[in-house]
Amino acid sequence: MIKSMTGFGVAGFEDEQMMIQVEIRSLNSKFLDLSIRSPRQFSDKEPEIRTIVQTILDRGKVGVSIEFVPKGGQSLPVSINQDLFKSYFEEFRHLAELVGEKPADLFKLALQAPNVINAIPVEREESQDWERVKQVLAEALKKCDGFRKDEGESLYSKLEENIDVIRSAFQRVKQEEPLRKERIQQRIRNHFSQWMDENSFDANRFEQELIYYFEKIDITEELVRLETHLNYFMKTMQEDGGQGKKLGFISQEIGREINTIGSKANDAEIQKHVILMKDELEKIKEQSLNVI
Repeated sequence: MIKSMTGFGVAGFEDEQMMIQVEIRSLNSKFLDLSIRSPRQFSDKEPEIRTIVQTILDRGKVGVSIEFVPKGGQSLPVSINQDLFKSYFEEFRHLAELVGEKPADLFKLALQAPNVINAIPVEREESQDWERVKQVLAEALKKCDGFRKDEGESLYSKLEENIDVIRSAFQRVKQEEPLRKERIQQRIRNHFSQWMDENSFDANRFEQELIYYFEKIDITEELVRLETHLNYFMKTMQEDGGQGKKLGFISQEIGREINTIGSKANDAEIQKHVILMKDELEKIKEQSLNVI
């Protein structure tokens, strides 16, 4: 069954040590166009992330967003230089008194002064953190893939409806074909009956020219090939694996036969059905771009 390239998946994990959230969005693309947004501590893991994503999603414009927030224990992840803070505070207050200004926001100014607050690197076991992130990533990918399958079922129904419309028009063309031949034969008789009575001609040569003409406008082979392509399109949609590109190629073949039928038939009634088939085929081509 076909799958859509449109998908969304989000998964998360939280305990007393960390909070993780992974969000995945995907749209249609000819190849895997992957963009990754992750914490700096996992920047070296991007090749592994790419491999994991490609294994599940295969194709599409995919955006992966990873949020990782470690949670500390009892100690703060920063150090505060209290003596330096006091010095800044007293100095700012002294300066305010010198110029006769009110000592407003001195606490904030002193706290934000250089080297008062310094970050302390949090030592964690990164391998354990990464294993947990991979688990959350796998869960988000599974949800995104499930979303794609659901969208694929809807897409399958739409494509099936389009193919059914083409089949219906195709059957009408087959019904019109004998009538078209009769109309052509009658037109030839009307045009040439008087001329043939009044002029001498080579009957054998004329018969050969008529046979060549009817072979040139015959659409039997095109109708057979068109029906084969329609059947193959439906069969391909039911296969497993990436069918998107194959469906695109089959659509091109369907279009080629429809165009040939329209040009060779040269008949107003058949042309109406040809236009309908072309319209449905354009919808199929557009929808097929979103099939993996």
